[in-house]
Amino acid sequence: MVPFLFVLLIASWVSFILIYQRQSRLIATARKEHEDVRVEEDRVFDFLHGLGEAFTGEIRSDHLHRLIVEGAMRVIEAHGGALYLEDRVRNLLVNRYISKSCPPLIEIPPHILAQVDSTPQALQSYLRLHSVQPGEGLVGEAWHSPEPLLVNSGDPRLEALRDTTLRTGSAMLAPLLYGTQNLGVLAVAEGPMGMPFTVEDLKVFKGVAEQSAFALYNAIIYSEANEKKRLDSDLQVAHEIQRILLPSTAPEFPGFDIAGLNIPARQVSGDYFDYIRIDERRLGVAIADVSGKGVPASLIMAMCRSVLHSHATGNASPSDALKKVNRQLFPDIKEDMFISMAYVVIDSDTGVVTLCRAGHDAPLHYNAAEQVITKVKPPGMALGIDSGAVFDRMAKDFEVVMTSGDVLIMYTDGITEALDAKGAEFGLTRMIQSIHVSASGGARTMIDRITDDVTSFIGPTPRNDDITLIAIRKK
Repeated sequence: MVPFLFVLLIASWVSFILIYQRQSRLIATARKEHEDVRVEEDRVFDFLHGLGEAFTGEIRSDHLHRLIVEGAMRVIEAHGGALYLEDRVRNLLVNRYISKSCPPLIEIPPHILAQVDSTPQALQSYLRLHSVQPGEGLVGEAWHSPEPLLVNSGDPRLEALRDTTLRTGSAMLAPLLYGTQNLGVLAVAEGPMGMPFTVEDLKVFKGVAEQSAFALYNAIIYSEANEKKRLDSDLQVAHEIQRILLPSTAPEFPGFDIAGLNIPARQVSGDYFDYIRIDERRLGVAIADVSGKGVPASLIMAMCRSVLHSHATGNASPSDALKKVNRQLFPDIKEDMFISMAYVVIDSDTGVVTLCRAGHDAPLHYNAAEQVITKVKPPGMALGIDSGAVFDRMAKDFEVVMTSGDVLIMYTDGITEALDAKGAEFGLTRMIQSIHVSASGGARTMIDRITDDVTSFIGPTPRNDDITLIAIRKK
């Protein structure tokens, strides 16, 4: 009986020891797994923290690209990594960052592979400069793949480098998707001696790619917002410069009451008006409309102003001045651009108003005695279309006979073509009605009435063109 109890006790003790050892191993394994999870969580947290830090100040895209690749390498414990972003204009992927130890994940031409041992920098230069077509190599395949790719040793897609020093043992590549936006591809890779990536690694890598896509998209929005601020600032400066170039008030001129106005549809205008002192008794008055809108039109306008001033001073003939302006501007104006202009010279001694029209809207002459409005439309071609042969034949001086109370109204098509919410134009008929109503007042009264009527007509509809008006009234 005693030996049996002794044997039973020994057996129980051995079982206890075996159970204890098994439990110890399980506890140790659990502790190790817990530590591995904690370390992985720490790496992921550091990665996310690094992305967050990038947005606390001015974001440099190259810094963010490096941060994403190196962060992904740390989280996955990968040997190398690369980031390719989409060039939407060319429909290509462009390398934005590749670590020095990243094996190639695109097709390498034989002549580059032949230089790997002797000139390793040739490969790095090729990888950095080569743009990837859709479907080209693993990167091109991953670009439009709905899910991340896991590629391990033995996969045919890695065989091209099997007999070189650039062998890739394992790789993971993920499209950088944010909503409907496909921003590019993030990749990590291991050399032939590294541990191959697992399905669990792929799950973690997918999360890293999602966070990277979010960071990249926000960086794009942030950059675009900053660029808009810079552009707005530049446009404001351009607006101020143009405001200085355009006259703020009309000059006092014997025998005439003159007023002018420019309202740009945008921050800068392609319309132009000006008063030019020709000599002691003559004043030039110009109005012009550059084809197009925005900054390009405003630059042409500024150039036109400078050239006109240089040829108008001391020149009593408007047609002669415009011929010279056309010859000088023609070589510098693009084929799809031109300038329409009406230019008059007023003589205070004789009261004669001489007009030359270069393809511009026909000025309107209000005859006070008969209360009739007629178009003044001598022939003429817009500036910048012809080198001079045709323009010079068409440009002529035309005298406008004005008596007391008569008004010459010069305008751009931003008035007559102003649209209301239904798409109807303000038109010449409404403009003539505005002139009749305000004709008994001064030049400024007439300008204000026309612009008020246009503003009431279009209502809240944004203006689609610049508005420029000049009224010249004979006292």
